Amino acid sequence: MIWLALLALVLAVLAAAPFLREMSRPEMDATVRRHAPGEFATLSRGITHYRWMGATRGPVAVCVHGLTTPSFVWQGVAQGLGAMGFRVLVYDLYGRGYSDRPDGPQDSAFFVTQLEDLLEDQGLGGDITLLGYSMGGAIATAFAALYPERLRQIVMIAPAGLGHDLGPVAQVVAKGNAFSRWLMRAVFPRVFHKGTEAERDLPSSVEGIVNLQQDELRYRGFVPAIERSMSGMLSEDLAEAHGDVAEAGVPVLAIWGREDEIIPLSAMGRLAQINRNARQEVIEGAGHGLPYTHTEEVLHAMRDLMRD
Repeated sequence: MIWLALLALVLAVLAAAPFLREMSRPEMDATVRRHAPGEFATLSRGITHYRWMGATRGPVAVCVHGLTTPSFVWQGVAQGLGAMGFRVLVYDLYGRGYSDRPDGPQDSAFFVTQLEDLLEDQGLGGDITLLGYSMGGAIATAFAALYPERLRQIVMIAPAGLGHDLGPVAQVVAKGNAFSRWLMRAVFPRVFHKGTEAERDLPSSVEGIVNLQQDELRYRGFVPAIERSMSGMLSEDLAEAHGDVAEAGVPVLAIWGREDEIIPLSAMGRLAQINRNARQEVIEGAGHGLPYTHTEEVLHAMRDLMRD
């Protein structure tokens, strides 16, 4: 009986350890935010960190980042857009960067509301160029389907929502049950650290991007946010939303990486079937990190659309 009790205790400790480790991480609070570039807006679900970059006057481009890498991922692209004459607004999605970590599902409605709140806070009504990278591409698509009249054009870089492959663990996490929550907290930090470390020698327009990415693991709420997005936003098929965007006539540019192992080029084919007017560009040699590893090529692909 004693051995059974000890075994039960060991199992209980192992089960609780990932959650206790998550709770031991420091919160994202005012002390941490003192070092943040940019500013903060108090929106309906919490504080959102944002930053204006690029030109001081001109048309507005709003950039939505992806699942794990906050708004700093746009640094090189934003500088290039600024050179084209755009005022560029970047911001951290809830659960990432310097923004709050609210509880609850992180589906398309959750992220579209954050974007809508921020645009209202900044007094941005319409004529916006909306850019979305990876999961941000899915968020941009969902927003565009609801508010096409507010957009001048939409640029999607390796967008989610038409098929992706985050690996077998992600398929379990997407179920959103108790085991997936435990698995995410137990496994994801190590997997994320290893995956970002593998990119340390890649060229990047964002200085120290690997360290910046890994720093996200330091703060409470980041890992749960990723888990909620995987079972929420990334589990949604946005074919219907893409159809609505096409019907509304919003100009669309989609940019893909030839070597992307997360968002396969088969998604490019799906988009072509849904929206025959969408422009599509493939960047040779680029993986999923193309906004920072192939920044100049991404900007080059945008220039004709932006000029129009």
